[in-house]
Amino acid sequence: MFESVLAGFIGLFDPMQLGMLLLGVLTGTVVGIVPGIGGTAGLAICLPFVVYIEPTGAIAFMIGLISVTTTADTITSVLLAIPGTSGSVASIVDGHPLARKGEAARALAASFVSSCFGGIFGAIILALSIPIVGFIIKQLGSPEFLMLTMLGITAVAMLTGRQPLKGITAAGIGLMMASVGGATLTPYFRYSFGLPYLYDGIPLILIALGLFGIPEIIDLLVRGLPIAGEFGMGKGVSEGIKDTFRNKWLALRCAIIGVYVGFVPGMGTSVANWLGYAHAIQSSKGEGKFGKGDIRGIIAPEAANNAARGGELIPTLLFGIPGSGSMALLLLALVMFGIVPGPDMISVHLDKVFGIVWSLVIGNVIGAIICIFLAKYLARVATVNINILAPFVIVIITMGAFQATMNWGDLLCLLFLAAIGWTMKQTGFPRPPVIVGFVLGTLAERYLGLSIQRYGMEWVLRPWVIVIGILIILTVFYGARYQMKQNRKEQEERAQKSAS
Repeated sequence: MFESVLAGFIGLFDPMQLGMLLLGVLTGTVVGIVPGIGGTAGLAICLPFVVYIEPTGAIAFMIGLISVTTTADTITSVLLAIPGTSGSVASIVDGHPLARKGEAARALAASFVSSCFGGIFGAIILALSIPIVGFIIKQLGSPEFLMLTMLGITAVAMLTGRQPLKGITAAGIGLMMASVGGATLTPYFRYSFGLPYLYDGIPLILIALGLFGIPEIIDLLVRGLPIAGEFGMGKGVSEGIKDTFRNKWLALRCAIIGVYVGFVPGMGTSVANWLGYAHAIQSSKGEGKFGKGDIRGIIAPEAANNAARGGELIPTLLFGIPGSGSMALLLLALVMFGIVPGPDMISVHLDKVFGIVWSLVIGNVIGAIICIFLAKYLARVATVNINILAPFVIVIITMGAFQATMNWGDLLCLLFLAAIGWTMKQTGFPRPPVIVGFVLGTLAERYLGLSIQRYGMEWVLRPWVIVIGILIILTVFYGARYQMKQNRKEQEERAQKSAS
């Protein structure tokens, strides 16, 4: 274990790996600032290019991008009241009023420091969980991993979006896509329709670009980006840093909340952001001016949403169950590199796991420093008209798609998947379950074949298989009940607004 920790740390200072980490941080900063893109679409756009890089450098790039997106997105939330991503919406409530008082620098400094703390805390929890998870994994076989993949698909499908049935349908679409081409354990081609292009299945990159890249850009073009007026930073960077240390226990509690939320598949940074804010209000005991510019109202949600990244990585790396859409894309990238999340991460790729831990720590530190010193200038990225930005992004996406197999079928497949992604976005079907179903579908088929070969049908009677099966049933039950409550609450709020 110690050797892997040291190897992961030393490897990070390789010029190539460190350079890719820094490039990922810079890219993630821009992605976080531009409203509407977010870490998932940003990863999807960059994915075609990083797969040609050496795996450790590519992983460092992706972790750098992921780690700083939920730090930089606060810049527009505070200055412009426009959330860079859904993970910074709660930060607007008190962040923007502080900016209107001329204390934007104070609010942003507190945000960046608390985000850095939350990200580091999440990385520490990830590292500490490895020995525990390693012991658990040694007790499991192919039947248990089959059930874990089904648990991952079910959890993401049930907890993503507002309608569980749509989530399950989206996961089914992903499973269908995974079955195209050659079978896993038998020499048969399925659903290829006689097209040689589909014999090897649908390229992973096209799934990401088609479902997330193009639909997000089209959506931005349709809605347009609001052009921000003048904004002022004011002074108070040192005061904002002191505020974070004054409220260190609040930041710690919210970081713990964030890790827990991130660990639960399908919840993500947006839920952590609001739960952190809610805890700040509850723990204040009625003291403070929340909603009017209370600094605790930005420290709490930012510590929570960055800590959620470490929590999301625990099931993603160690069980192959992605905790969010961006983690699903990270899982997809790891599979493309021949790194299968799960037991191999402990027994074969432990140095890479700790490389990710160190990348998460250093990425958060570098990202916070960049944001503190360049926030005023970085914020102007959000004022770029999407009509100028979109053509360049679409060209990059098209070039990346063509790199999949260098076949014109790549572009046709991209258009087809983009149409599916756009339709799903407009009709309220969540897209992360498609990625999860696609990636885990192949693993589930392999584990099912191995389980039947080794144990016959007796594999369903293994104790841990039964336990995980019960968890799947509970996930479906409580997930459906939770979503029904959320929908009922929204309907009541709309009724109250219409009545008033």
